[in-house]
Amino acid sequence: MLDSVTAEANRQPGNGRVAAFFDLDKTIIAKSSTLAFSKPFFDQGLINRRSVLKSSYAQFLFLLAGADHDQMERMRTHLTNMCAGWDVEQVRAVVAETLHDIVDPLVFAEAADLIADHKLRGHDVIVVSASGEEVVTPIADALGADHAAATRMEVKDGRFTGEVDFYCYGEGKVDAIRELARRENYDLDRSFAYSDSVTDLPMLAAVGHPTAVNPDRALRKEAAGNGWPILTFSNPVSLRARLQPPSRTTVATTAALSFGALAAGALTYGLLRRRR
Repeated sequence: MLDSVTAEANRQPGNGRVAAFFDLDKTIIAKSSTLAFSKPFFDQGLINRRSVLKSSYAQFLFLLAGADHDQMERMRTHLTNMCAGWDVEQVRAVVAETLHDIVDPLVFAEAADLIADHKLRGHDVIVVSASGEEVVTPIADALGADHAAATRMEVKDGRFTGEVDFYCYGEGKVDAIRELARRENYDLDRSFAYSDSVTDLPMLAAVGHPTAVNPDRALRKEAAGNGWPILTFSNPVSLRARLQPPSRTTVATTAALSFGALAAGALTYGLLRRRR
């Protein structure tokens, strides 16, 4: 069980605004965000067939059992070695061109509703992920998040060197959250965090309202021991459909229904919180 003194020390009390910090992989989307792009990276010549097979196997293990600390470190080494020498602008272009095709089938409807609920209540939404910022930031933008915190790779002459400037993982996520809290005046004691993995225990302990989503066995045990809510997300949704701009003929109808849609998200959130 997480030590209560440690949990309290990890928080940053204050009188600021409320934020909701979401892990990305298996919390908002059903797969590893980075590995999900292995096919378009292969199509663009960034990786070879052997790397695609390795990524597919890693994805399978990730879905089967989650990722503990050692697995995350091995995945970090694999990904940094794989992307060394890649052109940064090419990576960004591939992600931009294939974002909806890759991410659309993966977003949990329950996560989208929960994000809508936080937005309705005036909370900032932040996606916090160990994946690279070239992948995480566009996904966060598509989800309507206010900010994103992600791993930053070292870049030289427009290409990745294979070294990491900032690894947004474990205590690194807490560092990113605290920096955002200072910059945006967030009160972490009043804020929320959501994750599926015990490796995100420091992030969950850094806020006043932590919630385990699709938790691995170790996190489920921690959440139960600390009395944290446990949610199950399982229903994929079309993100593109949610983000379609209204036509001129439906603007009035959309305006009339928008509050109802957000209220439905709040209701879904309430029902999920009771399903512990």
